[in-house]
Amino acid sequence: MSHKRIPKRRAAMAAGGVVALGAAAILLPNANASQDGGSSDDAAAAPRTLKAADAPDLAARLAGLLGDTFAGSYYDSGARRLVVNVVPGDDNEILAQAERAGAEVREVDNTMGELRSGAQTLKSEASIPGTSWAIDPRTNRILVTADSTVTGERWDRLESTVEGLGSGMATVRKSAGTFKTFASGGDAVFGGGARCSLGFNVTAGDGSPAFLTAGHCGVAADQWSDAQGGQPVATVDQAVFPGEGDFALVTYDDPATEAPSEVNLGDQTLPISRAAEAAVGQEVFRMGSTTGLADGRVLGLDATVNYPEGTVTGLIQTDVCAEPGDSGGSLFTRDGLAIGLTSGGSGDCTVGGETFFQPVTTALDAVGATLGDEAAGAGDAGDADDAGAGGAGAGEGSDGAAAGGGDGSGLTG
Repeated sequence: MSHKRIPKRRAAMAAGGVVALGAAAILLPNANASQDGGSSDDAAAAPRTLKAADAPDLAARLAGLLGDTFAGSYYDSGARRLVVNVVPGDDNEILAQAERAGAEVREVDNTMGELRSGAQTLKSEASIPGTSWAIDPRTNRILVTADSTVTGERWDRLESTVEGLGSGMATVRKSAGTFKTFASGGDAVFGGGARCSLGFNVTAGDGSPAFLTAGHCGVAADQWSDAQGGQPVATVDQAVFPGEGDFALVTYDDPATEAPSEVNLGDQTLPISRAAEAAVGQEVFRMGSTTGLADGRVLGLDATVNYPEGTVTGLIQTDVCAEPGDSGGSLFTRDGLAIGLTSGGSGDCTVGGETFFQPVTTALDAVGATLGDEAAGAGDAGDADDAGAGGAGAGEGSDGAAAGGGDGSGLTG
């Protein structure tokens, strides 16, 4: 196996390095902006504003406080508030505590136990290729999606299963596209004839430089190159797909490789400080080697997707678009939090569609890696004058460029 160092001029290559499209203008002007956290003088007032990144922590605390009364939560990005669903009960003091903690409390009909039981019924009775489901706290229902391949007897089976859950438990919608993973032949990171996108550079448990990408990319090939037909620069260490996730840890063959914790937006990079949990309603951005930068919002958590290759659980559902070749690419926030890795979905970036992402936090825990601030000081960066790639993804001869599109040209303009 051939190892190679990539000159320092290409060390600017970062996780998710791709051609940056016009959507960069959406992100860059406010890349370091933060939202008001509310005044400590108003601690007793409710609801209060908070950052989207703080919503999952508050939701987790309130879930513990409310117990069986808790029925999910979501982030209202317009009001910058956490909305917490509760089922009616006799303990008004608990609800008052939730309000004092800063949440907007909303009464709903379905408990989390009932919704989770419904999702389990769907798994056991309607795990049909081309379907997905996730609990949607905004509607207090299970959102079930069927792609264009779900017809005839399969559609009847899905519809019958949903009806059997009872009125007001689930909503079914049709997707015009087809659920598929987004690996493809072409540019970006290459292995075994497949093309994928680098997600985030990380530090493996033994201190070596590595990156995360989609698991279905990791099972497609053991070795990956940063140029089509080029020598391998990284080797798959662990990969999960299908099953409980879609993620892979790929270690750089050269231990001196520089692997910065950042996303390459083309003409500049966005530092990634740490991994974070997603919140329903949260604004997110995706980078991929086919379509560049796209944005949207989180629609659901703990989603189940039935791909042709098998069922994958524990994903993030969004309305962010993606296309073949974007698999493994980074999902992140404008203030530099790593959220997910592109798994698959339906549609494209012309007509839109649903896209599912592997949570980064789950992947890191599973493979024993660290990212951003947690990885600071880990491993030996090696000689800066002979640095490795800052993340696989550039074709030969690209001066500090992000990984190119189909023509391998790197940066646009």
